[in-house]
Amino acid sequence: MAKILNTTPKAIRFYENKELIFPEKDEANGYRIFTENDLLRLSTILSLREVGFQVKDIKELLEDPDMSITQYLNVQRLALFEKWIEMKDMLNTLDHMIKHTENGNDADPMIDIHRMAKHLKNLKEIRKNWRDKWDFDSWADDFDQNIKKEGHTFNVHQDYDEALAKVAATIQLKEGDTCLDIGIGTGNLGSRFLAKGISIIGVDQSEKMLEACKRKHPAIDTRKGHFLALPLLDNQTDGIVSSYALHHLPDSEKLLALEEMTRVLKPGGEICIADLMFINEDHRKSVMDGYRTANNTEAVFAIEDEYYADRSVLAEWLSTNGYQVQTFQINDILSVIYAKRCETD
Repeated sequence: MAKILNTTPKAIRFYENKELIFPEKDEANGYRIFTENDLLRLSTILSLREVGFQVKDIKELLEDPDMSITQYLNVQRLALFEKWIEMKDMLNTLDHMIKHTENGNDADPMIDIHRMAKHLKNLKEIRKNWRDKWDFDSWADDFDQNIKKEGHTFNVHQDYDEALAKVAATIQLKEGDTCLDIGIGTGNLGSRFLAKGISIIGVDQSEKMLEACKRKHPAIDTRKGHFLALPLLDNQTDGIVSSYALHHLPDSEKLLALEEMTRVLKPGGEICIADLMFINEDHRKSVMDGYRTANNTEAVFAIEDEYYADRSVLAEWLSTNGYQVQTFQINDILSVIYAKRCETD
């Protein structure tokens, strides 16, 4: 095993002692017997260590000892992209620092250097600490059956089909284009583009959602990832869509998500997002006051448990960063944002 993976028996025993691998042992002589799954698991561990992951973090990533080949490869790809994005952030920060030290006009360039270093540290912490507090893995098997489209005291999925249809009709993609669906879930939005000859890359942080999506739509390229670390290279996709996903990010991270989308989107590319959001803060207050007056505690709890966006903030960021923006209101808590990126940066 050590020869195959270009490592040492000592390293293998170390990861066994840390309970990262679990090879069987021959009862007669104590020899370790490694399976193909052990090989894949150990290969993933070595790859993650190579890019700087700590043992405790690897143990968390590989919590399931019976992961499939695809799952192991997905974990490696996402980890490498996260490190690559982190390195790009570091290089950009260093470039800014160098410019400040070369510029003699600043009274105290060290203040700006300290600010940029703090900003970089904050970015690293946000990406590192991103977690799914809603446990979407547990939703995957019954997700499509449990979407509430009508009735109930408060229905977050009211006008669900209308919103997805609006996204599909608004974004102008053509045959041969590549479209990224972020938070793809079981593929209800991304699959609408397959018949048009558009290649779909579906990203989700939930392995179970990706598995469900792949069962329903084998043609979709499913990849583990999330809004703050998209497993794509720069300028790789012609379009980006997302539905009912952005509201799971705190407001402080939504603009980082738009930055990450811009990184992977080609010049001239398009973004179209259907999500739970308010038009602006006045609209949020008006809607929430209405629910409280009606004693609709279910609605108040549901909204406060998540992070419904301020649509005006998202639209302003997109406009400021080279997009032509249109917005469409579906109902009081549901909107669609469409943004076309300028052809040149």
